[in-house]
Amino acid sequence: MTYSRSVLHAARDIRIEVAEMPGDIAPDHVRLRLAVASICGTDMHYFRHFANAGFFLDNPVTLGHEACAYIEDANGHSFEKGDLVAINPVIECGTCEKCLTGDINMCPAKRFPGSATTKPHIDGFFREYFDFPARCCHKVPDSVAPHHLTFAEPLACAMHSVNRAGVSAGQKVLVTGCGPMGLLATIGAAAKGAEVEVTDLKPEAIAAAQAVGAKGGFPVGTETPPDSGYDVVIEASGSPHGYNQALGAVRKQGVISVLSLIQASETPINLHLNALKEVTSVGSILFTSEFGEAVSLIAGGTVDFDAIIAGRYPVSHTQAACDFMANGEAVGKVLITPDG
Repeated sequence: MTYSRSVLHAARDIRIEVAEMPGDIAPDHVRLRLAVASICGTDMHYFRHFANAGFFLDNPVTLGHEACAYIEDANGHSFEKGDLVAINPVIECGTCEKCLTGDINMCPAKRFPGSATTKPHIDGFFREYFDFPARCCHKVPDSVAPHHLTFAEPLACAMHSVNRAGVSAGQKVLVTGCGPMGLLATIGAAAKGAEVEVTDLKPEAIAAAQAVGAKGGFPVGTETPPDSGYDVVIEASGSPHGYNQALGAVRKQGVISVLSLIQASETPINLHLNALKEVTSVGSILFTSEFGEAVSLIAGGTVDFDAIIAGRYPVSHTQAACDFMANGEAVGKVLITPDG
C-alpha cells in the first residue's frame, strides 16, 4: 500500500513523498490511518533550524507528535477497524525506575516520534498511514470530534504543568503567553476550578483565551497584572520577560510553573524576587497520567476547541501550514489532515 508523507529535508524544506507501507506489522503495533494532527512549537523549531534545544536531526524526518487516528489494522489487539484513537507519542521502556513510578516523561530510554532526541529517529504523524505501539492508542467514543481529539497530547503537557503547580479550585492563576500551550494551560487551570487571567502581546490571543475559560487578560505594553496578585503563574511565553513578569505577579510563597522552554537571551532574570518572595519554581516536561485526563476532558465536550483552531491544511500542504505558523500570525493550533 502506498501513501503520502511530508518529510523535512532541511530547514524550511518540506517535501511530499510517496512511500510504501511495510507488508508486516510489528507484533506490538497497530496500523493507523491519520484522522487529524496538529503542529507543535517543537515542530516549528525543527522546521526553522533542523534542530531543537541543541539536538540536531541526523537525517530527513517526518515531523508531528500530536495526532489522533483511525485503526486500519488492529493486528490482533483489542480494537476494531475504524475505531478512533488518541495517540500518546511517548514510547516509554516500561521497566526503569521512573516508568515503574509512573513518571514516563523521565524515562531515560523513552522514544519519541519526529524528534532528534530519539536515535535513530522515528518518523512522526504528518503522513497518511503509520504503525505505532498498540499500548499508546486510546479508544474514544464515536461522538468525539477528531479535530478536538488531536489536542490530547499538548493538552496533557499543559495539564502536567498545572498539576506540577498544584492548582486547585478557587486559586488565582495567571498564564503568561497565549500561544497554543498558554491557551491549553488556561483550559487546564480553568478545569481545576481556578480563576484564570492571561497576558499576551496580541489582543486576539487574549480573546481566544477568554473563549476557553480565562476571566480576563492584560495586553503586554498596555496593561499590567497586579503585583503579587496570583497564587500560581504558568509561564508559557518562552520569554525571559515573561518569567520576570511571573516573578512580579506571583504572591509571596506562591508557585511559578515553567511550561515553556525559555530561550537564551541577554535579558537578566530578576532572581532576587525568587528569594525575597520565597517563590517555588517548578519545571514541567511532557506528562504522566495527564494524557488520560486530557482525553477525558476532550471527550466531555465542555471546551470550545474550535475557538483555538487557527487553520487546517492537508498533508500535501504541510510546508504551507508550517510557513503560516512561522509568520507569527496564527492564533491557536494549525491542524494537518489527510488529503482528499
